[in-house]
Amino acid sequence: MNSESVKIYSEKDVPRLRYIAGLILGDILGLQWEVITDKRKLGKHPAINYSTEKIKGAFKISPESILYETGIIHKDISVEDWNGLPLFFRTSSDSDLPFDIFAASFFLVSRYEEYLEFQTDEHKRFPASLSLAFKNRFLDIPVVDIWTREFSKAFLKKFQTITFKQNEFNAIVSIDTDQPFAYQGNSLLNSLGSILRDLKITPAKGGNQTEIEKKGEPDPFDVSGYITETLEKNQTEAMFFFPVGDNSKYDKNPSWKNSKYRDLIKMLTGKFFTGLRPTYYASGNFTKLKSELNRLNSILGKEVSKCRFNYIRLFFPISYRDILKAGLSEDYSMGFHDEPGFRAGIARPYWFYDLQEDKQTDLKIFPFQVMDETFITHKKLDTTASKEIILKLLNETRKVGGLFVSIWHNTSLLDNQDQNGWREVFEFLLNNQAP
Repeated sequence: MNSESVKIYSEKDVPRLRYIAGLILGDILGLQWEVITDKRKLGKHPAINYSTEKIKGAFKISPESILYETGIIHKDISVEDWNGLPLFFRTSSDSDLPFDIFAASFFLVSRYEEYLEFQTDEHKRFPASLSLAFKNRFLDIPVVDIWTREFSKAFLKKFQTITFKQNEFNAIVSIDTDQPFAYQGNSLLNSLGSILRDLKITPAKGGNQTEIEKKGEPDPFDVSGYITETLEKNQTEAMFFFPVGDNSKYDKNPSWKNSKYRDLIKMLTGKFFTGLRPTYYASGNFTKLKSELNRLNSILGKEVSKCRFNYIRLFFPISYRDILKAGLSEDYSMGFHDEPGFRAGIARPYWFYDLQEDKQTDLKIFPFQVMDETFITHKKLDTTASKEIILKLLNETRKVGGLFVSIWHNTSLLDNQDQNGWREVFEFLLNNQAP
């Protein structure tokens, strides 16, 4: 790989420009780079002219103002077509790209639009329908990765000796163990309440539960054996996220003190990566988040570094500030609960940029593309339609050498009539995401 540094000439050396240059030039393309404000330092290096000036021989990108601004300002964005690709922040006619790739990419990966005022859903989340990508029908492609590929082609025409790194496709299956047991692992009071609720709604199920309790038969929600065997058979990289907070209307996990639940957590941690599943009310509440992290750390006897918020309740920037403050370093919540696709427009891990403080942080974001509950609950799709969408998103991720992350819940993989077909979808994904 060419070790020659790419010089980016800018009238100002600002943190937003350094951040997005690091992502596009460094992380994706594997180039060394440097922002300079003195044209005399350009020398004979491959150069990007990110200014309104004219510099002979440099690759010209006329800048949009967003990278030079501070704070969050409403933007009237018009999305246009460019050879079948969406683009916005169009540049001047003398540019080597028809749009400001740095500004457009920064807008998407920083989740700029989620800092602005918007109408939340019932759980105070940012709905996919409000996103620029959904409105303009490019949520299903990793547009930042694709733009970068097109940029590299144009850049290579001007600087033919430069070489880029080859990104390799990879995939991670993640499992949210929100309800690992139907009956076992619950307190006597919770178990009795569950029996009474089941008897009121479906008497047959309540009867089944009492028989299971008497006979010591396997808990119907405990499908950890099926999941681990299937993952190991396919040699799939996987991680499990565990909730250890207090019960609420939206959190039905066993007590973190329950021995059966603790044993399950330890068993799965011995085989796979594991992380914290902050409960519904822990999102936006640092005290609850830190308490739950301490509980999981105490169960495992080591510090956990990964997390994903329950209900994908991700609030900018407070959610990410809280997990950084708590000592976590990786988040897997970057995706929409109600639509599959690329929430941040990118198919690979990247660093969280705090727009309000205008700085890159040490938190790494791992976006996900699909979640079982999106297909089942929100879009109400059958297994055939779901497999088609999964395959398309897999292929889009594979084409750019990205990371494909999927979310599954143990309750979607039960061996019963209610979840008929979703094990088939799960196994379809594992087969098709293999290298």
